[in-house]
Amino acid sequence: MPQAFAELQAKMIDTQQKVKLADLQVEQLSRMKKHANLTHAEITSLPDTTHMFEGAGRMFILQSKDEITKQLLEKQKTADEKIKELEVSQEHKNI
Repeated sequence: MPQAFAELQAKMIDTQQKVKLADLQVEQLSRMKKHANLTHAEITSLPDTTHMFEGAGRMFILQSKDEITKQLLEKQKTADEKIKELEVSQEHKNI
């Protein structure tokens, strides 16, 4: 009986760690989505002919406003999808 309890307790601790990790990932994705949303809102007011620089490591790449807008919308979409996946996987673990 004590061995079964120890195994159950180990599983519970493992599950709690996985839930915390998933929560952290959701929080990080939410921040990334919010950042992309705010950036998109700011550049919307700029003229369409405006060229912008995108940070890539230690350098910056000159891009058009349309390209930056497309990338920001894609980031938001990807973040939404990953958040949904994490929430669904958490629901299955809680069952």
